[in-house]
Formats: sequence, structure tokens, C-alpha cells
Amino acid sequence: MINKETLHEQFIWLSAFCVNYEECDYANVDPSAESSYADNRPIANEPLIVSDINAEYGLRSVSCLNDENVWTCCSDDMMRLYNLKGELVKSVHTKSKNAPYDIAVTKSGDLVHTDNTDKTVNFVKNTKIQTVIKLHGSSPHGICISSSGDFLIVINSDADKQTNVVRFSGPTKKQTFKYSDEGQPLYSPGGNNKFICENRNGDICVSDVEAHSLVVINKEGKLRFTYTGHPHIAWGSLNPVGIAADRHGQVLTADIISHYIHIMDQDGQFLHYIDNCYLYAPIGLCVDTRDILFVAEYYRGKVKGIQY
Repeated sequence: MINKETLHEQFIWLSAFCVNYEECDYANVDPSAESSYADNRPIANEPLIVSDINAEYGLRSVSCLNDENVWTCCSDDMMRLYNLKGELVKSVHTKSKNAPYDIAVTKSGDLVHTDNTDKTVNFVKNTKIQTVIKLHGSSPHGICISSSGDFLIVINSDADKQTNVVRFSGPTKKQTFKYSDEGQPLYSPGGNNKFICENRNGDICVSDVEAHSLVVINKEGKLRFTYTGHPHIAWGSLNPVGIAADRHGQVLTADIISHYIHIMDQDGQFLHYIDNCYLYAPIGLCVDTRDILFVAEYYRGKVKGIQY
């Protein structure tokens, strides 16, 4: 059973957002908007739902183990592995009994999760859990695995609430990204609801819902671009949460308010959006090796596989 108090604490920001179809007036979307940039679509056909998994309500994150199985985490203390038929393959409780903040899968197929309550990053091998990183004075949030096998983690300072991205090799800190060349913070204060992925070119992409933007830096930490949405999408500010990159270098992010998935190229040029798959409060994203996009829906507790 979902702990409603935990849901409230972790997702209080959602209450300020539009969270049902009646409030989100789809009639106000400009019907000519899609056709105005249809020629730029990176896909040949309309996006198509190819799998529909009933998981748990309060989904937060999803990560592909392989092309047949996906890990999920939600607002309880359990991480669950599902196959594409929707069958539960495996479940693992967190060592702390806290809800995991985010999950990722290593190149060897092992699960990693962040625990922002006890300030740890934990490695799951089979059903055994080992704490790899223990932070002091800061909390880990979004996590991904880089092409080199490093951890890229969004970390929030307890003292000043400043956010930075840190690269770890195991427990060893290698790089910290916090400021632009002009000395301005790259990310808004507070680590909540910032998710991260690495693109094939080494760029580090962070969704910053508080700043209504997607922030992309190169592997040296130089700001490449900030994406704030497309003017033809009539939903006001971008509200990005889950983020992923595919094998073509395209970056995808879920807007939890418009229920759209934005797709852009590796230079931040808008390409297309997915709006025809009946998504509702999409929050977690991952892409498998076939470029099937898996979308975790927060309120419905569904994971949809989308061919795009």
C-alpha cells in the first residue's frame, strides 16, 4: 500500500501543476502546429504503443535491463523488474527501507539506486545490496551510468541547497559541474525532480523542472545549450522530468504537465513530440537498444513501451 504522506513529501510540487485531462484543455492546442514542423520528424510513422505494463502507482523511474526487461521504482521501498508481458520477474527491497529516488543499470546489468534520505548510492547485485557512496552534507538524486561506467549523479547541498552534477568512479569523486564559464549556477537550487542522462557524444543532460529547462553540458562541463520548449506547443512553460538519449544522439524528455515527450537532436534543435500515446503524468524515461522508449506514468502506475 502506498504511503500517502511519503507521496506528499516527495511530490508536493505536483499539486501546483495541472494533473487531469479536464484541467488540461487539449482544445487549445494549435492543430496546425504539428504540421508546421512535421518535415523535421526523425521517425517515419506515428509513435506506436508496443507494450503496456501495469506496475505500481507512484512510479518515479524506469531503467532498461535489456530489450526484454525493465526495472522500476516508485514511492515504496521496493524496486521491481518486469518483462514486456507485464509479469513481475524480481523485486528487491532497499537496505534502508526508504524509497529509492532514482535507478540506473550498469553495463554488467547490475542495478544502482540513490537514496536521498540516508544520502547513499547503492549497488544491487542479485538480491544483495552494497553501499558504494555515502555522502555527508549533501543528498544524491538523479543518477545515470556513463559510457565509461562512471556514475553521474545530481547532488544537492544540505546547507545552501545548491545543485551540482558529480562524476564518480566507484566511491571516488572525479569531476564536479556546478557553474557556467560566466560563474552562473548551471542548475536551479534544490535537487528534487532533477533527472540525468548521458548522450552518445558524452554530453551530460539534466532536466531541471524548477527552471523549466533542460540543461546540457559537454563532458568537460562547458554549457552547450539550454532547451526551454517549443513555441508551437501551447502549454506555457516546459516542465521536464524524466530524460533519456537514444542511439542516434536524440534527447527525449517527459513534460509532466502537457503529457508530451519532447524529442530534440544532440544540439538542442527541436525535432518532434509524442502526444498520441495517451500518456498521463509521464515521469520516468529509458530507451532500449532498439530505440523503444519506455515511459513511466506517475499516477497510473503504467510503463508504456513506445516505438517512435
